[in-house]
Amino acid sequence: MTTLLHVSASPRGEASESLAIARTFLDAFRAANPAASVDEWDLWDGSLPAFGPDGAGAKMRIFAGEQPVGPQETAWHRARLAFERFAAADLYLFSLPMWNAGIPYIAKQFIDVVSQPGMVFGFDPEAGYTGLLDGRRAAVVYTSAVYGEERPRSFGSDFQQPYFEDWLNWAGIADVTSIAFRPNLAVADAEPGRRAAHEAARRTGSEFARSPLRRAS
Repeated sequence: MTTLLHVSASPRGEASESLAIARTFLDAFRAANPAASVDEWDLWDGSLPAFGPDGAGAKMRIFAGEQPVGPQETAWHRARLAFERFAAADLYLFSLPMWNAGIPYIAKQFIDVVSQPGMVFGFDPEAGYTGLLDGRRAAVVYTSAVYGEERPRSFGSDFQQPYFEDWLNWAGIADVTSIAFRPNLAVADAEPGRRAAHEAARRTGSEFARSPLRRAS
């Protein structure tokens, strides 16, 4: 059975533009593939573990070929559970608002929790990193209220999409579709851009539902 995981980084609920666009994607996906499983992970629901001193210590032990013990073992176990939920999916949908030119800190926490050696990546001293999530597909909804590609530098910079898509590619997810809604708050009518984003989400959701799975079982 196909499994799609929606990872939401917006805390704004019904007021969130990124979540609204994601909902359009999910509606189209479910309509086109009613048998598929959809897991919705709200990163603000308290299920994402912290990754502080114990987690960092555990990671360095793993790098050194050792096993974490005590509180480090507990932190590593929690990180593995988060990773397993993430890795169980064949397809991904991420909804990411722009915060201060980048992604919300909860999304960075998610990345730091699941991006562990032997989970998201492998490492060879001579060859470097290898992403371990190859064969999966991702769609990403990007929203921003001020920044836009065609706007002057005074309207902000984009460290949101380049950073996140670099992480996806580094993890081995090379097939990425981006859906952006970037209205200018100074412009009264955002409807044309909103409609275009929802239409792109509807089209992409339907297409994802029909796409063949390519990852190893």
